[in-house]
Amino acid sequence: MTEHQKRIALAQAKRIVVKVGSALLSQPKGGLATERIHHICEQINYLLEQGVQVVLVSSGAVSAGMGKLGLSTRPTELHDLQAAAAVGQMGLVEVYERGFSTYDRKTAMILLTHEDLANRQRYLNARATLTRILDMGVVPIINENDTVATEEIRFGDNDTLASLVVNLLQADLMVILTDTDGLHEEDPKSNPQAPLVSMIEVNDTRLDAMVTSTSGHFGRGGMLTKLAAARRAARSGAHTLIASGEMDNVLTKCIQGEDIGSLLVASVTPMDARKGWIAGQLKAKGDLLLDAGASNMIREKGVSLLPVGVTGLDGKFSRGDVVRCVDPSGTVFAQGLVNYDSDETQKLLGALSEDISNLLGYAAEPELIHRDNLAVFDGLST
Repeated sequence: MTEHQKRIALAQAKRIVVKVGSALLSQPKGGLATERIHHICEQINYLLEQGVQVVLVSSGAVSAGMGKLGLSTRPTELHDLQAAAAVGQMGLVEVYERGFSTYDRKTAMILLTHEDLANRQRYLNARATLTRILDMGVVPIINENDTVATEEIRFGDNDTLASLVVNLLQADLMVILTDTDGLHEEDPKSNPQAPLVSMIEVNDTRLDAMVTSTSGHFGRGGMLTKLAAARRAARSGAHTLIASGEMDNVLTKCIQGEDIGSLLVASVTPMDARKGWIAGQLKAKGDLLLDAGASNMIREKGVSLLPVGVTGLDGKFSRGDVVRCVDPSGTVFAQGLVNYDSDETQKLLGALSEDISNLLGYAAEPELIHRDNLAVFDGLST
């Protein structure tokens, strides 16, 4: 993709997920940066006037609660975080409501946990509801439901949540607004002269050496989570733009095709809805360790996973659970819905499909994972 194509890709996006981090929405000592939030509302209104559908994934509930509770540092205990989020969520909604009311825009607040997207029926319900909200011209404001999420089900950061919303709605573009002007070849906090990456293919291995896992005072996600989110969004064919939320009219400039921020380019063919849902599951129940032959055939031919190609397994899982496929190098390159539980799978390691009945006393399916239930994606290291 050339710089000209970059501008066209930004300008032609018709459904955008905008993620705004806590650092942009927060005052230094807690509380919300109301003026900046209202400027974000102004920009989103402009996008809507241009016929662009916008979903806003917003942090800030915990920070708003910190301000109301007089806390100067982000709580570390789960229940303290949940309490701060519960107190702050009302204030966050109120500020957005006031900001959008200036333009006679209606808003809808949607709080999600991982379980809402891990359950297929709830996933479909969420997609139908959000699609209807967008069709009505309402601005959906999405946040993680910090007040009820536990460590086992929480997304961990709103970058991840935004990428799952991209997959959910088949958005064209994810815009991550942060407190830096984009992705740099080195951490600009330690090297202010580090060059900005204007555009790069999202799975380029050079990116892994550039990112850092450090996070801000109020947030949970660093550039590492943004890269992981961009790669997840790319599974739906969506590009990701990382840009400074401190820039005036950054969203307006984005759809006008100005050369701003860092564009991480998706290069994969979008998955169908079912496989997109499978690929988006964050909490796989186990790993299947594959030999080189099975790994290559699944990657190159999109075939089903047969027992003969599996050399080992990790974890405890049941029939129908999501499990990951790991190649001999330790790279996770696919995940799918398994046809046998972990105890049965252990007995089937390396076996031919015609031997399943003799080994188990029955044969439910000839494969461990059918190709229709197997989502292949660019590899992630275990």
